[in-house]
Amino acid sequence: QVQLQESGPGLVKPSQTLSLTCTVSGASITTGKHYWSWIRQPPGKGPEWIGYIARSGSTYYGPSLKSRTSISRDTSKNQFTLQLSSVTPEDTAVYYCARGESGFGAYDYWGQGTQVTVSS
Repeated sequence: QVQLQESGPGLVKPSQTLSLTCTVSGASITTGKHYWSWIRQPPGKGPEWIGYIARSGSTYYGPSLKSRTSISRDTSKNQFTLQLSSVTPEDTAVYYCARGESGFGAYDYWGQGTQVTVSS
């Protein structure tokens, strides 16, 4: 059974860097055909794809957040991490990590999501 679990602070101050980690069990992030993505859903809005990291370690980011986004991984812990810099209250959202057969969708496993609020 594949499981993903997000972790990180629930409150971040404006201008700081948001950092979230997704811990994966039941599958390796360095093997197989899957892509490991971050998606967020702001309150009252639809989901927004942030980016992914592939098994090779290559990354791809959505255009709207690309300049502020970095996705990395710790293969020894089977984790991948999202960093979003210079956050504003508009970055308040539920953040999800997910596994997909495509880097842009076809997700078969999701984390439960974690609420991140940007506020002073």
